[in-house]
Amino acid sequence: MNARTGSLPSYVFCSPKQSRIYAERTEKGSWALLPTEVEWRNRQVYLEERGYMLRPRYHQSWSPSWLGTNLDPDFCEDSILSMYDHVLDATRSCDGCLVLIKVVDNGGDEIETARYLSSPELVRNPANHCVPIMDFFLDPLNSSQTLMVMPYLRPFDDPEFGTIGEVVDFLKQTLEGLFFMHSHGVAHRDCAAGNIMMDGRPLYPHGHHPVRLDYAPDAIHDVHPLSRIDNPVKYYFIDFGISSRFRDGEAPYVLGTEGRDKDPPELSLHTPYNAFMLDMYVLGNVYQKEFLDKYHGLEFLQPLVSSMLQDQPEGRPTAEAANMAFQKIRLSLNDSILRWRLRSRFESAPERVVYDTLAVAKEGIYHLKRLLK
Repeated sequence: MNARTGSLPSYVFCSPKQSRIYAERTEKGSWALLPTEVEWRNRQVYLEERGYMLRPRYHQSWSPSWLGTNLDPDFCEDSILSMYDHVLDATRSCDGCLVLIKVVDNGGDEIETARYLSSPELVRNPANHCVPIMDFFLDPLNSSQTLMVMPYLRPFDDPEFGTIGEVVDFLKQTLEGLFFMHSHGVAHRDCAAGNIMMDGRPLYPHGHHPVRLDYAPDAIHDVHPLSRIDNPVKYYFIDFGISSRFRDGEAPYVLGTEGRDKDPPELSLHTPYNAFMLDMYVLGNVYQKEFLDKYHGLEFLQPLVSSMLQDQPEGRPTAEAANMAFQKIRLSLNDSILRWRLRSRFESAPERVVYDTLAVAKEGIYHLKRLLK
């Protein structure tokens, strides 16, 4: 294949001189598997036998696809390194579903908690927003580790939120999910922004690359997401590595300062604190930092968020009370406001004029299409 006759865009090709340079760099170790990637390669045959296909880069017989061609390695899918040590994307052979495989130590409570929240009875509940675990099996490289398979998810804020209604839906689902966890005796203890993700398939009906999120599966062509307001997604809590499960009648008090969010005032290695009330603060901090501090037009959420951020844990609402308060807020909103665009607190006046004009035009097209149906 070459730039004149191939079906790939011309920018993926390089000159003969560049091709030689890339070949030399490849021989010297550029684009080579990282040590943790070698571990995934060593699991490849086992995972294939279990029904999970890794990308070509991690196959036992992998050879860089750009060698002997005039392809630029940066535009070759098998040059893309894994971003994390303990997780890797894969494709489920039976249906082509994109999944994520995570390495978990057997000694902690994460596996037990994940199994419980993914039990058939609980996973069928639409209020369950805990990432479902699709499969468990021992790590063939280390019997003290388990491989957990779960759906592939995107960061909850990638792509960015576009309308007020999308933020309202995010609060609805995450408050609902937290109440579900708490009502089943589980405190997440780390429900910060980095541990909330979404099933982005409604936004990317033709898929996207699992590492280069803004590209098609071929890692070459750009992809552009649909809007959340017209293509709703489901949000999930992930990573139950420091979660706690309390049986009926057991006091929900814990010790520890682990977790992504270091703002909760009660965190302590010496004084026990209520794990459920910690979750309320951490999730409230997500709402404050990711939405209220960034966008205009969400002031109606401030009283609820402020109550979740009370310094004294006993002053915060329970997950059930927060859900009820949110439902009252939602009922008070006119549906038309939900389609209003989110206006960044950091955009300039000229930017606001342009973005408002585009938003009005987009909304006009939306209503016109509805009338023509």
